[in-house]
Amino acid sequence: MGMSVGGGGDQDPKEMIDINTTPLIDVMLVLLVMLIITIPIQTHAVKLNMPVGNPPPPLEPPTVVTIEIDFDGTVLWDGEALANRETLDSKFANAAQMPVQPEFHLRPNKLVKYGNVAGVMASAQSRGISKIGLIGAEQYID
Repeated sequence: MGMSVGGGGDQDPKEMIDINTTPLIDVMLVLLVMLIITIPIQTHAVKLNMPVGNPPPPLEPPTVVTIEIDFDGTVLWDGEALANRETLDSKFANAAQMPVQPEFHLRPNKLVKYGNVAGVMASAQSRGISKIGLIGAEQYID
């Protein structure tokens, strides 16, 4: 009682040995469904009416206050040395109350500690100053 498995000469001519394509069709259908689902997501766009042209220039140039921090932590407000941190805080508070805030350009020395620079920036932020920028970064580029 045996069974013939191989390609002997006793094969039934009606049998067909082919690859089963049902799993391939299933995979193709899944890929087709994924493609159909993702195409509408890609075509969504947000329609915005953007202004045309350039904005008008400001009527008067902004006031610029230069704050320099020396290598030993001394803070200079437009070239004038400040005695302590409370003086700096009061100047920041006065500038924040102005109708148009001045721009602050912070120029730290290359040798100053990071804590001093971060302290000045924290004082400006806590007093409500919104226009502050670091200048003089070219001294750090080798």
